[in-house]
Amino acid sequence: MSTGWFRRRFLPGGPLPAPRPPGPRASPVPYRRPRFLRGSGSSSGAADASRRPDARPVRSPARGRTLPWNAGYAEIINAEKSEFNEDQAACGKLCIRRCEFGAEEDQEWLTLCPEELLTGHYWALFDGHGGPAAAILAANTLHSCLRRQLEAVVEGVVATQPPMHLSGCCICPSDPQFVEEKGIRAEDLVIGALESAFQECDEVIGRELEASGQVGGCTALVAVSLQGKLYVANAGDSRAILVRKDEIRPLSSEFTPETERQRIQQLAFVYPELLAGEFTRLEFPRRLKGDDLGQKVLFRDHHMSGWSYKLVEKSDLKYPLIHGQGKQARLLGTLAVSRGLGDHQLRVLDTNIQLKPFLLSIPQVTVLDMDQLELQEDDVVVMATDGLWDVLSNEQVAWLVRSFLPRNREDPHRFLELAQMLIHSTQGKNDGPTGEELVSYDDVSVFVIPLHSQGQGNSGQ
Repeated sequence: MSTGWFRRRFLPGGPLPAPRPPGPRASPVPYRRPRFLRGSGSSSGAADASRRPDARPVRSPARGRTLPWNAGYAEIINAEKSEFNEDQAACGKLCIRRCEFGAEEDQEWLTLCPEELLTGHYWALFDGHGGPAAAILAANTLHSCLRRQLEAVVEGVVATQPPMHLSGCCICPSDPQFVEEKGIRAEDLVIGALESAFQECDEVIGRELEASGQVGGCTALVAVSLQGKLYVANAGDSRAILVRKDEIRPLSSEFTPETERQRIQQLAFVYPELLAGEFTRLEFPRRLKGDDLGQKVLFRDHHMSGWSYKLVEKSDLKYPLIHGQGKQARLLGTLAVSRGLGDHQLRVLDTNIQLKPFLLSIPQVTVLDMDQLELQEDDVVVMATDGLWDVLSNEQVAWLVRSFLPRNREDPHRFLELAQMLIHSTQGKNDGPTGEELVSYDDVSVFVIPLHSQGQGNSGQ
């Protein structure tokens, strides 16, 4: 993102874009549930179920519908938090086709080979806010963006070492040495494709929501299997963990206003116009009051991981850029996440201050090399939206996994049943890992992905 583009797009006083000619407004994004839930046999509609907290059905794919790698999936709608389930999910097979350099004079890239060069699998969870539209668009769009981005670099992905020039031409004989010295590997191209796909999807969501007159955003958590590796890309506060007999390995980090405080504060330091004189970028242990004027109080700024003291000035009494703690922390008093897709039209209440400049659509990507693990039959990745992690820790989820899977190895539907059990454990049952009544009132969506077979024989749809 160039500085010039950023100033033109977000800062006041920059040149305004040319007005668009009036045209018919696009139809709103229709509400729906994931395609693989069709025929699941749920008797209650989403809106009906949300109005009856005692009848929040746990929905899963029909027993005859196999997901990639025989993964399990389950979901439950919120308890009247909103009319619809704002979570969305997607999964399937990724078919990456070869692109070869054409012989035409214009030297365009052409898809010349119809056969698949590379195949993988894809699982994704999207947690919407401000309505379900952004999550639905992401579920419909992100996998296509990812396929296009991977097809653009697939020759480098399958090469022993990514070439300097994708066309194969040699400008400098030392090019392979330069690539090696930079430590560039095939997995770096996959990471780059994921990052670019998230950004492309974010732009698509912005255009579609603007055209349909809708608003909203969503977090995104994606797992992609390719060439013996599992890539977990996260933008938001959903979470993925690897659970093995003797190991719990986090595969993602949550991105909230608290965890990204320094990045957000630095942006406000470089572009103070973004705060429109309404907020202070500085962090204090609590909201300052008039009586604090002239006193030295604890604070920290964008360049500080530690704390110091400063003399309170009148400008410090403004509302903090980041306020609250834990789940109550909010960016500009509005949003609880700092990365995600959408939210292009989101503004601070009663102001024209945009939140989008502070939100990143770029994910953090973690790579799990499955070929380097001695995978066992009960090794799984658990992916879930924050509704699960609000009430269950990594250790509690691992306890449930280790308690359930060894006792049910003969059950072909055990991963689906485990996903259902994880959700039931958030619904006020006192037979959970702590014996306490753990209740999540949020939407909850869970994938349980078994790693032992690494997808052999399960193409998924």
